[in-house]
Formats: sequence, structure tokens, C-alpha cells
Amino acid sequence: MPTLVDTNVLLRLLQPHHSQYNLSVNALAGLRQQNADLCVARQNLVEFWVVATRPLDMNGLGMPPATAAGEIHGLHRLFRVLEGKPGTAAAWEKLVARHQISGKQAHDAHLVAVMEIHAVTDILTFNAAHFRRFAGITVIDPAQV
Repeated sequence: MPTLVDTNVLLRLLQPHHSQYNLSVNALAGLRQQNADLCVARQNLVEFWVVATRPLDMNGLGMPPATAAGEIHGLHRLFRVLEGKPGTAAAWEKLVARHQISGKQAHDAHLVAVMEIHAVTDILTFNAAHFRRFAGITVIDPAQV
């Protein structure tokens, strides 16, 4: 069962004092025990980089780029990376038009487009409400694994 791991779960792995850290670690371990094929999209890696390197006073983690690069390298070892495929942009355009999506949630729609193109139906995320509108997507809350 391929499962996309959302950026918010990935970021919690860097924050051992965050209230969602243990939920993230345990959810990933539980899914691995179920033989889930854990994946990330290139977009997840970009979002991860943005937050990891953004200053602390701007709701980031304040990491130097070299440290963030090491963390990205680690993610490559832990997760299968879904590469870009033809048709993703067209799938995204259909999703945002069909669901009348605006603002930052267009990023979530792009993840769903990547999932559709790669035949991934499950997503592990703390932002379940952002993905429930999409037919064919099973949202997994880390607390429920």
C-alpha cells in the first residue's frame, strides 16, 4: 500500500520536543510494520526545505542550508521519492478547478495530483481536513495508526 507522507509529519521528525513528534515517529513505525510503501513527493522536499531553513522568528526551524541538505539526504534514504511525471500539471489544474481551491491549499491539490499520477491513494497527514474533499484519497491521521 503506497502512502504519501505529508510535509507536516516529516517536519515533526526534526522536533523531538513538539507535541506531535511521538505521533509522527509511531505512525511511521506502525505503517512500516504494516509493510506500507512510504513515499514523499518532490514538493514535500521543497516544503520541508522552506520550513527547515526559515528563521525561527518566522515560524521556521532556523537550520543552516547545509544541515537541511543533510536532512533531505536522510529523507531520500527513508522514503521512496515520487518523481515528476507527465500529466501532473494537467491533473492539478482539473483538481483546483473542480474543487474551487484557492490560496495555499493549491499546494495540497498538487500533492493529490502527484498521488493520482503515481496511483497512491493514502496520505499520512496532520491536516486531514485539507484532503478529505478529494475522492479516492484515504486520509490517515498519525494518531490513528
